[in-house]
Amino acid sequence: MSESDDRPVNLDLFSIRFPITAIASILHRISGVVLFFGSFVFMYLLDKSLVDEAGFGEVRMLIADPLTSVVIWCFLVALGYHFIAGIKHMVMDFGYAETFEAGSRLSVLSIALGIIVAILFGGWLWFPMF
Repeated sequence: MSESDDRPVNLDLFSIRFPITAIASILHRISGVVLFFGSFVFMYLLDKSLVDEAGFGEVRMLIADPLTSVVIWCFLVALGYHFIAGIKHMVMDFGYAETFEAGSRLSVLSIALGIIVAILFGGWLWFPMF
């Protein structure tokens, strides 16, 4: 029996405490997946709205639906967080904040800004001023 066979294996990911840098990285990947698949939905809606006036009316009614507004909100939040986390990665690519402590602070900042973006987009969608 080899030494690697004696190691305990923990497959319960919910029992592992991830560092904040890992959480920020996972959220960045999830937001990228949401943007990838969400872009197909929005391209379809754009195509449907540009075909004729009836298609535009259908898309307008669909967007007024509360479930659709939640989907739009999720897409916008993913876009905002992905943008913020991308800037964080660019800062680190230029050689700044490469230590674990600085990376942790930038991760906390990017998640906090992502929460602020989520609140702002939610307010913009559900409580428009105009």
